[in-house]
Amino acid sequence: MTYQFDRVRYNERMKWYLHDRFGLFLHFGLYSIPARGEWVRSDEEMPEELYQPYFDEFNPYAFDARAWARAAREAGMKYAVLTAKHHDGFCLFDTQTTDWKSTKTPFGRDIVAEFLEAFRAEGLKVGLYYSIIDWHHPDFPQYGDRQAPLRNDPVAGCNDKRDFNRYLDYMHEQVRELCTNYGKLDLLWFDFAYDSPVNGMKMRGETWRATELMSMVRELQPQVITDNRLEVSGEGYGSLAECNPTPYHGDFVTPERIIPPTGILDAEGNPLAWESCITMNDNWGYCSTDTNYKPSSLLIHKLVECVSKGGNLILNVGPDATGRFPEQSCAILKEIGAWMARNSQSIYGAGMAAGGPIEPERPEWGRITRNGNTYYFHLYENALGPVPLMGVPKDRIESIRLLRDGSEVKLSTSWTHSDYPDIAFADLGPSPYLPDPVDTVLAIKIKEN
Repeated sequence: MTYQFDRVRYNERMKWYLHDRFGLFLHFGLYSIPARGEWVRSDEEMPEELYQPYFDEFNPYAFDARAWARAAREAGMKYAVLTAKHHDGFCLFDTQTTDWKSTKTPFGRDIVAEFLEAFRAEGLKVGLYYSIIDWHHPDFPQYGDRQAPLRNDPVAGCNDKRDFNRYLDYMHEQVRELCTNYGKLDLLWFDFAYDSPVNGMKMRGETWRATELMSMVRELQPQVITDNRLEVSGEGYGSLAECNPTPYHGDFVTPERIIPPTGILDAEGNPLAWESCITMNDNWGYCSTDTNYKPSSLLIHKLVECVSKGGNLILNVGPDATGRFPEQSCAILKEIGAWMARNSQSIYGAGMAAGGPIEPERPEWGRITRNGNTYYFHLYENALGPVPLMGVPKDRIESIRLLRDGSEVKLSTSWTHSDYPDIAFADLGPSPYLPDPVDTVLAIKIKEN
């Protein structure tokens, strides 16, 4: 039977996601102990016996899901996604399929359950990341794989006795548990399909029995939204973008460590839902030597950039082995939160300026987001004199307010711009400094025709 894409149901389940715009990614697991990033087992081609000690000592005694949730909410984030299982196969939930899980470590607790309870209590939407690959399972192919730890070991990594269908049964059952045992999930973030063949298989799409998997997910969690990585990862945007969706197309696309140069459109020119996933430093999982943190000012600008192009931003934190957020991450979240507390109206429910009652030009000094008839001009630097509002007709302006405090901003009548009678100029006063040096937001309301 031909798959029929239900646009009405799609639009309904996507409403919260397209409104909320800003989320928290959490990469946490055994790899937090060696503290060399979440790919440490692959990068170092580490055999099982060298990885096992991290399981034996896993005890994040300072883990407090409520503290995580408060930090996210205070940063202005509206949803969060936790790695229920990463590529190493270690489960942060009490699965019945394996003992390779947090409840069998010295810690002994179901981290997923505590995460979901705490974040729901703070009013945040909740999502779970689940890797469809698994370097721990004895039936997952290793030798010759693109990234499996034993990819170069023809003896230990030998695939002759590995039964991939048995692994798929296992993987599907874990997804069933997550969709059944933990209440309503708002988001499932699958990772990841890839083209490099293993034993002649391309590791994407129906290799994972993806139609069967998504049919189960939709039956158990009809309102959940999913990403596009069952079919594609890092190569194009998948079948939804091509206007020929598969049953496992995913609801949004996932550019990683990059913000697309423009908004993302499908093959027919319609906006496509997308989310840029960004690290605070250079790793997803905790890396003790990685202090290359992006400043909060840059991350605020990148959040605004995503929204101005019709996308979301999900920002990662990798808790350390004790379960704490790194101090640098906490400081950055607080600084972002201080800006969001004053300016979140320009983010939540906002999107591209295009398609509104007017179409102003992107300014040299910042970006524009829009919600209905209100345009938010994000000023990253001051003008010399009044600020030109290019493409905003004077006679259509109903009001201009400084978003941070609601104060009125008048149109300038200065002689200095008398040579530009058709351009509206905002008068920010005599001070050469912007009220917010990171991003001062002008809310410009446009009259209805």
